[in-house]
Amino acid sequence: MKKVLVTGALGQIGSELVTKLRSVYGADNILATDIRETDSEVVTGGPFETLDVTDAQRMHDLAKKYEVDSIIHLAALLSATAEAKPLLAWNLNMGGLVNALETARELDCQFFTPSSIGAFGPSTPKDNTPQDTIQRPTTMYGVNKVSGELLCDYYYQKFGVDARGLRFPGLISYVAPPGGGTTDYAVEIYYEAIKNGRYTSYIDKGTYMDMMYMPDALNAIVDLMEADPANLKHRNSFNVTAMSFEPEQIAAEIRKHIPTFEMDYQVDPIRQTIANSWPNSIDPSAAKEEWGFKAEYDLAKMTADMLDKLKTKLG
Repeated sequence: MKKVLVTGALGQIGSELVTKLRSVYGADNILATDIRETDSEVVTGGPFETLDVTDAQRMHDLAKKYEVDSIIHLAALLSATAEAKPLLAWNLNMGGLVNALETARELDCQFFTPSSIGAFGPSTPKDNTPQDTIQRPTTMYGVNKVSGELLCDYYYQKFGVDARGLRFPGLISYVAPPGGGTTDYAVEIYYEAIKNGRYTSYIDKGTYMDMMYMPDALNAIVDLMEADPANLKHRNSFNVTAMSFEPEQIAAEIRKHIPTFEMDYQVDPIRQTIANSWPNSIDPSAAKEEWGFKAEYDLAKMTADMLDKLKTKLG
């Protein structure tokens, strides 16, 4: 990657990825786009254009104007929001992806889009979920992600588009606020621990889900995009993870820093149902073997850093 167009640049991943890419490749070489504009560093720190990803012609025109050689397509509705608005999710998530892949095909760009553990379903093996396994999700978000994985494979096999992707677990960050995902409780809990000393979890105790701290996720994107294509047997939708925990474990880790922290439960049936359909833990061995994936943060290290950063951010 040298010149990159990023869609959904003001979202949870994009708001941090753009900054990282600009530090690696130079600010002028990273075009950030989103449907809205703010006064954030993403907008002011380098090239920025408004873009509705359902507008195929504008996406193509911007990629051509800025002479990009890579497209990182992040714009999407997340799991809980997608389940509440399934038709909107299909039109945005799949329509935007097709437009981005077509732009990559027409302009010969390298391509990345994230998949998710949401691509798995109730019939998927729950523990140490393999890279290659049954995928029968029961949510619109999951259907979108499986369809996206297949579509990226198709564009590589049919048109030679250098498409790559990661199946992300829940991503935890202190920079961007939660955005409608099922795993967002693992972000909200840190904010509430700092602000109020207590948290009401919408995910029930004993519900294990894979998670990753954002710095590891950003490194994984760059490392995969820079990997030698000759080593990539899977190319798209690599399993990646750093840790798997349930709400009681994250609360216990927070209490090591805030002993008075309290947590109770008010389970959200929709998000709990989604969580129950996902794996307890996934196997990232293919990513390790094919391009050297490695996570640096475990739950303890992430919790210490999250609380430290949020104390500064929240004053």
